[in-house]
Amino acid sequence: MKYQKILIALDNSPLAKKVFEEGLSIAKYHEAALKLFHCLPIETPSTVPYTSLYEGEFNDFSYLMREQLETQAKEAEKWLKNYAAIADKQGVSIEWDWKIGEPGRWVKETAQDWQADLIVVGRRGLTGVSEMLLGSVSNYIVHHSPCSVLVVQETKVN
Repeated sequence: MKYQKILIALDNSPLAKKVFEEGLSIAKYHEAALKLFHCLPIETPSTVPYTSLYEGEFNDFSYLMREQLETQAKEAEKWLKNYAAIADKQGVSIEWDWKIGEPGRWVKETAQDWQADLIVVGRRGLTGVSEMLLGSVSNYIVHHSPCSVLVVQETKVN
């Protein structure tokens, strides 16, 4: 089977470089197009006191959320563009995108909309209770993806 469109799901972890390199290598071998994708998580800004939401300070909260997301978006765009430049220099057709929200669902939807035939994603190695409580983006993608999935495992150094 020859892959034509490879979606690489990235975060800004140390594993991301390995995930990108694996996807780029496969894209070069198959002469496939690449799409880099990142999802910004929605997290409560650490600068908002827990009680402030119950005291009617929604405007402050909204402002801090927007400010935090704008900062994260700028950072994500910067490193996505850097990865895109590397792929472009190696002659690989490349595009990138990011969304805000739940990563697993966005990766699935992006793969469907773009008609990817392979998704490359990293896995940190959560197991047992940690995976059950925190969830696993890679697990969700494997079970809900419209195409093949390559999971790049983080290696632990002992």
